[in-house]
Amino acid sequence: MNRSLLTAATAAVLALGLTACGGSGTGTGGSSKADPAAVREALDKPADITFWTWVPNIDKTVALFEKKYPKIHVKVVNAGQSEAQYTKLQAALKAGKGAPDVAQIEYFALPQFAITKQLVDLADYGVTGLKDKFAASAWSQVNVAGGMYGIPQDTGPMAMFYRKDVLAGLGATPPKTWDEFNALAKKIHAADPDNYITYTDPGDAGTGNSMIWQSGGFPYKVTGTTGVAADLKGDPGAQKWAGTYGSLLKDKLIDTTPSWNDAWWKSMAAGKYAIWMTGAWAPAVMEQNMPQSKGQWDVAPMPQTTAGTPASAENGGSSVAVTTQSANKAASVAFAQWLDSDPEAVTSLNKDVGLFPATKVLLDDPSFRSATVPYFPGSKPNEVFAQMSQAVRPGWQYLPFQVYANSVYKDSVGQALKPGGDLPAALSAWQDRITTFGKEQGFTMK
Repeated sequence: MNRSLLTAATAAVLALGLTACGGSGTGTGGSSKADPAAVREALDKPADITFWTWVPNIDKTVALFEKKYPKIHVKVVNAGQSEAQYTKLQAALKAGKGAPDVAQIEYFALPQFAITKQLVDLADYGVTGLKDKFAASAWSQVNVAGGMYGIPQDTGPMAMFYRKDVLAGLGATPPKTWDEFNALAKKIHAADPDNYITYTDPGDAGTGNSMIWQSGGFPYKVTGTTGVAADLKGDPGAQKWAGTYGSLLKDKLIDTTPSWNDAWWKSMAAGKYAIWMTGAWAPAVMEQNMPQSKGQWDVAPMPQTTAGTPASAENGGSSVAVTTQSANKAASVAFAQWLDSDPEAVTSLNKDVGLFPATKVLLDDPSFRSATVPYFPGSKPNEVFAQMSQAVRPGWQYLPFQVYANSVYKDSVGQALKPGGDLPAALSAWQDRITTFGKEQGFTMK
């Protein structure tokens, strides 16, 4: 899930391993190549593995692995969600001890741990052979810093969740283009000044990046291990998003509010926001937090610049990586590979855990795409999600210090996400903060 709202203080702790792009020691196991056959053989040898993850109910999927391969014991540890885990993981890797064998790491944070050589390059273990099993957008996110440093676990292709009752009351249909979106925004706000077509969270850098991506933006470029470019000032997609949202904000057609709190969920359930643009992981959290809204929501593709030309972006998603401290690297790679690519495992991750798949075995499965979801009676949301997964714009890169960049979004872009705000200027300010930090960390900023 895309809930990575970091403080600058937390980001500073995480940045300690970045200076001069140096690694933090490889730990007890070191980093060495292994014959892929050794990975397969490890499944039949006794081993103890520690797996750090915050995903609820994932122990159900892990239990399937242990039943199939009883000689390997996997200890599942919740070390904190997202940034909380990353802080502990960075400290353990820097200290040279205490890190898990396997760790869940979101795509936006993966480059930071990869570029400092704190994760095992899975290409050395033959894992690159899994490429055709995964959605292209997910696969590209784990191939960073000249290697493969994670296996895709889940994705969050953006879709448009909308209130059927609100739109029906206005005689409206889901907007297919941003022009239609703007027209519907005016209609909703005119009908009730307390209601909006959607909202924007001034602290949610993850969604901000996703909207730039969906608009055709590619502001971050990484070359090798030291070359970094961050062009939010001139990137056409970034400026396009700034223009779209700037116009909506100027006319007070979207609300500005912190999200993921009780007040926000109550507003969502009450129909204050007619549309929520977010990742395909949302149904599970909607059912958990708005059970009373069952049957009121449906799903449609993201609005497009031109009707009939689908484009989407990822909004969240995680990989599973093996740390260089692991004393059981072959067994850890074997576990990670099974967890994220075995059909039994990925089916469990979807049905038992609620993760939206990164694997084609489900994304291309007609029965998965046509499955009904109780929260959306009469609808087939997986069909829309799968379409949006295929429509994710290729080529997106995250910074090797995206954790820090996201932490200062609120102080720059977030300040302009209000009526009268100057979004292009705010993007410029965000770029300046990113560039200054990158230089301080020893990167060549372009």
